[in-house]
Amino acid sequence: MMSGKRAAGREIVLGRNNYGKSGIRLVRIFRDSERHEVVDLDVAVALEGDFEAAHTRGDNSSLLATDTMRNTAYALAKDHLASSIEEFGMALVDRFLEAGPTVERARVDITAFPWRRIEVGGKPHEHSFAREAGERRAAVTGGADGVRRVEAGLGDLTMMKTTRSGWEKFFRDEYTTLPDTDDRILATVVTASWEYGDLASLDYDRLWTGVRDRLLAVFTDHYSPSMQNTLYRIGRAVLEEFGEIERIHLSFPNKHHLLYGLSRFGTENEGEVFQATDEPYGLIEGTVERTP
Repeated sequence: MMSGKRAAGREIVLGRNNYGKSGIRLVRIFRDSERHEVVDLDVAVALEGDFEAAHTRGDNSSLLATDTMRNTAYALAKDHLASSIEEFGMALVDRFLEAGPTVERARVDITAFPWRRIEVGGKPHEHSFAREAGERRAAVTGGADGVRRVEAGLGDLTMMKTTRSGWEKFFRDEYTTLPDTDDRILATVVTASWEYGDLASLDYDRLWTGVRDRLLAVFTDHYSPSMQNTLYRIGRAVLEEFGEIERIHLSFPNKHHLLYGLSRFGTENEGEVFQATDEPYGLIEGTVERTP
C-alpha cells in the first residue's frame, strides 16, 4: 500500500466512467393485419462523455436522465422497430448522441426473445404465441465522430449430439484420472457474437438467420475430437460463407453427461443412461477472425 507521504502531491482525478439505463423491457406488437407479430426485447443503454461536473461538483445540468433513456427506447420503437434490432440500436445511438449535451459515445445492447405461434389443429394461430429458447443479441456503439460499430450474436442456444464426439490422447500428469473416450455426448449452451465490417446496406435479419443455421449445421457434420476443434470449424465456416463478418467469438460451456453405473443394480449400461451435471463444467472460448 502506498504511504501517505509517497502519495502526497499526486492529483486525484475522475477516471473513465459511464452511466445509462438497463433492463428496459419492451414489447412491440404489429397489428397491421389479423396475423399479429411480436418483438420482445431487453434494452440496455450506456453513455460516455464529459460527466465530470456531475461527479465532482454535483452539477447535473448537462446530464440526460436515465428515465429519459427509457422513454426514448419506447418512443422510437413505434417507427424504428419495423426492421432489424440492429437498425433500432443505431437509431437509439444516434438519438442519444444528439440529445445528450455532453455525450461523446453511446452503446446500446439489445436482447430479443423469440416467440413461436401456437398451433391449433395443425395451423399456426394468428395472435397466440409460446416463448421459445434461444436469444438474438445486438450491440451498437457509436461516437460523435459518426463511426458506428455493430456486433450481432445469439445466446442460450442449447445443442447436443449423442455420438460422433470424443476426447482422447490428451496431455496427462499425476493428477489426471479422466479416461480416453472416442464416443461421448457433446452438449453445450452456445453464446456467439460476431462483428460486421462495412455496414452499408446489410440485411441484418438474413445474416443473423444464416449464421445461426450455419452454426447448427456444422455442429452436426463432423466427428468432433474436441470442443476446441468444433469451435474452430464453426467459426471458419461462418467467415467463409459470410464475407460481411470480420470475426466471430464463440463460448461453449461443456454440459457434461456422465455414464451412470448400473452394474451394482445388476444391469448393464451400454451408453443409454447418463447423469447430466451443471457444475463444475469445462468452458471453451475462442475467436476466429480474418487477418488484417
